[in-house]
Amino acid sequence: MKNITFYGRFEADILAGRKTITLREASDANFSAGDKVRVSRYEDNVFFCNIEIINVTPVQFDALNDTHALQENMTLPELKQVISEIYPGLKELFMLEFRLI
Repeated sequence: MKNITFYGRFEADILAGRKTITLREASDANFSAGDKVRVSRYEDNVFFCNIEIINVTPVQFDALNDTHALQENMTLPELKQVISEIYPGLKELFMLEFRLI
């Protein structure tokens, strides 16, 4: 089973099904539809759930919209701010759509 980490601040949203995508840089997007993935917190590597990848799609930072923000359980300005903090200057992202299993 592959592994992925999320910042701890996203754990509750993932477990509640409010966060259904993650936006990643290319080096952190080596997943395919159907992959079962073990999820841990970035800060302490503590496991908290398993997910299944539904789809992996490239997306440009400037093309992020309200639908992406809703899937991340944020407003669009919040989403763009978070992405800019995590990946400063990065314009090409990959959207990993997932569901809890």
